[in-house]
Amino acid sequence: MIPSHYLPLVVLLFLDSAIPLPMGEVQLDNVTDVNVSDTSTSQMDGPIATTTWTDSSIETTMQTEGKVLRRTKRGWMWNTFVVMEEYTGSLDQYVGKLHSDKDRGDGSVKYVLIGEGAGVVFEINETSGDIHAKKRLDREEKAYYVLRAQAVNRRTGQPLEDWSNFTIKIHDINDNEPKFSRDTYLATVPEMSEVGTSVIQVTATDADDEDYGNSAKLVYSILEGQPYFSVDPNNGIIRTALPNMSRENREKYQVVIQAKDMAGQMGGLSGTTTINVTLLDVNNSPPRFLHTGYHLSVPESAKVGAQVGRVKANDADIGKNAEMRYRIVGDDRRSGHDGSDMFDVFTDGATQEAVITVRKPLDYETKRLYQLKVDVTNTELDPRFVHMGPFTDTATVRVTVTDADEPPLFTRNPYIIEVQEDTPVGSSIGSVTARDPDADNHPVRYTIDRYTDLERLFNIDPINGTIFTLQPLDRELNKWHNISVAASEINNAGQITRVPVFIKVMDINDNAPEFAMFYETFVCENVKSGQLIQTISAVDTDEPLVGHKFVFSLSTINPNFTIIDNEDNTARILTRRGGFSRRETSSYLLPVVISDNDYPIQSSTSTLTVRVCACDSRGNVQSCSTEALLLSAGLSTGALVAILLCIIILLMIVVLFAALRRQRKKEPLIMSKEDVRDNVVSYNDEGGGEEDTQAFDIGTLRNPEVMDTKLRRDIIPEMLFPFRRASPIKDNADIRDFIHGRLQENDLDPTAPPYDSLATYAYEGSGSLAESLSSLESAATEGDQDFEYLSHWGPQFRKLADMYIGKDTDREA
Repeated sequence: MIPSHYLPLVVLLFLDSAIPLPMGEVQLDNVTDVNVSDTSTSQMDGPIATTTWTDSSIETTMQTEGKVLRRTKRGWMWNTFVVMEEYTGSLDQYVGKLHSDKDRGDGSVKYVLIGEGAGVVFEINETSGDIHAKKRLDREEKAYYVLRAQAVNRRTGQPLEDWSNFTIKIHDINDNEPKFSRDTYLATVPEMSEVGTSVIQVTATDADDEDYGNSAKLVYSILEGQPYFSVDPNNGIIRTALPNMSRENREKYQVVIQAKDMAGQMGGLSGTTTINVTLLDVNNSPPRFLHTGYHLSVPESAKVGAQVGRVKANDADIGKNAEMRYRIVGDDRRSGHDGSDMFDVFTDGATQEAVITVRKPLDYETKRLYQLKVDVTNTELDPRFVHMGPFTDTATVRVTVTDADEPPLFTRNPYIIEVQEDTPVGSSIGSVTARDPDADNHPVRYTIDRYTDLERLFNIDPINGTIFTLQPLDRELNKWHNISVAASEINNAGQITRVPVFIKVMDINDNAPEFAMFYETFVCENVKSGQLIQTISAVDTDEPLVGHKFVFSLSTINPNFTIIDNEDNTARILTRRGGFSRRETSSYLLPVVISDNDYPIQSSTSTLTVRVCACDSRGNVQSCSTEALLLSAGLSTGALVAILLCIIILLMIVVLFAALRRQRKKEPLIMSKEDVRDNVVSYNDEGGGEEDTQAFDIGTLRNPEVMDTKLRRDIIPEMLFPFRRASPIKDNADIRDFIHGRLQENDLDPTAPPYDSLATYAYEGSGSLAESLSSLESAATEGDQDFEYLSHWGPQFRKLADMYIGKDTDREA
């Protein structure tokens, strides 16, 4: 510390200007004496520095090695002033005094000051040369000021001295405390770290002068956070101070660090910052089940993959270190574990729970209790902490299978039934069997899904599941019939099971063979006997087990052609003679009999048409048409064209004559030239308004007995006297009230269209002579009704009587 009575010393250096000396003389630089007077005045609040000097013409003579050296001293020159910062006095702070040796004290010399802060921060007395600071100085804002001074003649304004530069330096005091870049820091360090592990480095700065004293020399210390952490006093690095710090015990810590200047000595300024330290998790905690045993239940109706339940092991770690993997250990009959084949387990990634699911179908009647041994372990292990394990645990899970009302179960799935296509209607072709797997074993009812049997070819006995035919089967139309049979419990129709039944129609030989294609056969006029004119083959829609074998023959002996069977399901047609003539016969019909070898033997006769054609010498056909015959008769092509044109002209004349006759008989629409009234054309369509009484009469609906017999003139009536059926009741109040009520509803309906419309209602009424034919209100079932009375209703109900009486007969059979 510098005592307060010490005054700052301002040294002004007077540098003599060098004057060239004569040859042989040596030039020396001489510094004049500086007279410093140090005075203290009690009236002043701050230190005052006063520097005076004289500039007399002194001539110095020196003798060196016999030579005389002379130097003339130049004017004054100064260098630096030093002034304290943060001056708190009531008067302006005194900086220093400028004085020229040419100043005789008569006020003829004027001192001028320019440069940084001149006139604003610093002020000079023009007469005395005293410099004062007008403002409070702060070294941290500006450390020094560069100014220029000059002495001039007050009367003439001529400079007495050259401009000289000098510096006013601000002397630093410890007025700034250390500051950290942030008030709060966030830091992390892994748990279980060794002592001395670096956490974070914090650094403070001091705005004071680092080159002067200890004002900016900082020392770091820890105020809060011990004994867990420590700080390096020189660089501010925070380190762990305790071993085995566990995140599971405590995760967050708060550390307060202080930075103090003056090298930490008493009286120095200080600043603090807070560091929030979080311990990062490592895998140092093994997973553990809360209980050694768990109990779950699942209904036997649970599907494969259905969830049975969840169990969870706890792991004090977090994130990836807490991820676990569950598995079911293999069965151990001695310990009672026997469910590894029936159940699976997987880990729910969101909750880290063990999800146990059904692996195979369960059956309450077969086995009701299973025991599982579930093992858990971490997915990722840290080798540094394996010694803290074991990192695995096991638990026993008991799964109870509960009874459920299951649907019937078929003995097979699917069923395949074979049936001959000539099986009589009503014959049994096979059966299906289903049972209730529950302990109650309820009776089962069988039905056929009619969406799979739209043609109603089959039916099933609802009690024993026997399937029989309702219509003849034809393999050639459909070889397979795929139907679905449903089995449901009688006591609970909602428990239903369906099974596909594939019915294969077996073939019988019920179709005769026929030509494989349509044959265009021709024979040349100049053909020779025994020449091949056609090779034929046959097809059969039947499919015998040993394959087809066809036999070809002629129904009768033909004088013109013969057939030879190739015994490979083909045959050759040969000529019996030569010399055919188109003029005599243009074509021949040859009936061919084709038989198969299956049982019973089926045969058919197919007719082969053989046309006679003109051929060249090589047998190539030249012409087989009728035109060629006409040409051979002497008619040329031009003659044929002329005949056709004449026929066309005659037809056109007849058509034109008929059109003229019809035009004469047509009555004109306008009878005379004066009759130019508008014509009304009526169309046979339904009108939309009340004026269209020709198209529709609403009165007929209101009173059926009063029907207008007026006929429309724009259409031809279908019958002159339409048939009317007398109403069974003269005054049917029921229908009248019904129509009246519907009419009021439409009149009061705000959403009804704004035009007249026709509404049709299917209303049966209560006055039917035949009463109601609906079975909705009938207490008896269809099987309990006797439809024998339908045969007494007359021929109109004969078809209905055959349908229902025949159904009863089939059911009894």
